[in-house]
Amino acid sequence: MTDTELKLKGFELLRSSLGLVELEKFISLILLEKFDYTKWRENLFPVLSGEEISKLAMKNRLNEV
Repeated sequence: MTDTELKLKGFELLRSSLGLVELEKFISLILLEKFDYTKWRENLFPVLSGEEISKLAMKNRLNEV
């Protein structure tokens, strides 16, 4: 997937989930704040290892199919 395709898919997913107005608000919030994904991720699941998160994600993915 190209960068452009990824951005378009991401925008479409957010638009369909949030609606156009909330998508614009989300983008504005991200642009206004310095966002460090690595620090955010470390604080999101502080007691889980990367392997544990991966296993949970795979389990969740299998449940969606």
